Amino acid sequence: MGDRRRGREYALQMLYQVEVGETGAEETFLTFWEGKNISEDARHFAESLVNGTLRHLSEIDSVLREGLEHWRLPRIAAVDRNVLRLAVYEFLQQPQTPSIVVIDEAIELAKRFGGEESGVFVNGVLDAIRKRLEALPAPEPPSEVND
Repeated sequence: MGDRRRGREYALQMLYQVEVGETGAEETFLTFWEGKNISEDARHFAESLVNGTLRHLSEIDSVLREGLEHWRLPRIAAVDRNVLRLAVYEFLQQPQTPSIVVIDEAIELAKRFGGEESGVFVNGVLDAIRKRLEALPAPEPPSEVND
């Protein structure tokens, strides 16, 4: 298994622990890594996903609320909610990762850690969000000011 996939798995587990265990990221990092043999790249990627997701949580949840039809965010299973949050974080903050890769990875996480219908649910939500985000006009580059 590649470092990025493993990093996403660990990031999901840590986000779940932060939410359900009501702990902070730093406290979670301290206890989570004990006894795990993991590459530095996977560990760094996982921690960057967790920190970024938590730092942008209000923006991510806003995007999710807009993309959910007939669902309220608190009613979604904690695993699925955090899979969606990770994916939306990557959509918004890591555009170098193709959106199809983000969706595929999220589906695999949902199938592995979520319920029976989690993969289908995550796929539907993320595909709708991807389409909406891609339809938005691209931000204009900053104009140069000649002094």
